[in-house]
Amino acid sequence: QVQLMESGGGLVQAGGSLRLSCAASGQTFSAYTMGWFRQAPGKEREIVAAIIRTGSTTYYTNSVKGRFTVSRDNAKNTVYLQMNSLKPEDTGVYYCAADRLWAILPTEYTYWGQGTQVTVSS
Repeated sequence: QVQLMESGGGLVQAGGSLRLSCAASGQTFSAYTMGWFRQAPGKEREIVAAIIRTGSTTYYTNSVKGRFTVSRDNAKNTVYLQMNSLKPEDTGVYYCAADRLWAILPTEYTYWGQGTQVTVSS
């Protein structure tokens, strides 16, 4: 079992920045691929970014490339999502997720946090 807790969401103006954190507890954090997902009202949950166990490989959905950065600190059992140049369309509930395999689809992830709201005003 892995327990995940997101933090760092909030209300920000367009063009601003936020850093999300996801703290993990339970099994060995460094054994898991970590993903960040978001879900806007009325829309399906979508991948934002993912990072492999060692941090050597990352994935970003096209809409956030160049603006968001995913990173992890295995010593602190934490994964981060630095979000810059935020746009109103980035608004949604952001979730972190964990799985032992490399994955980018929501259905491939085993463990999920409760989510944190990010609202970007225009």
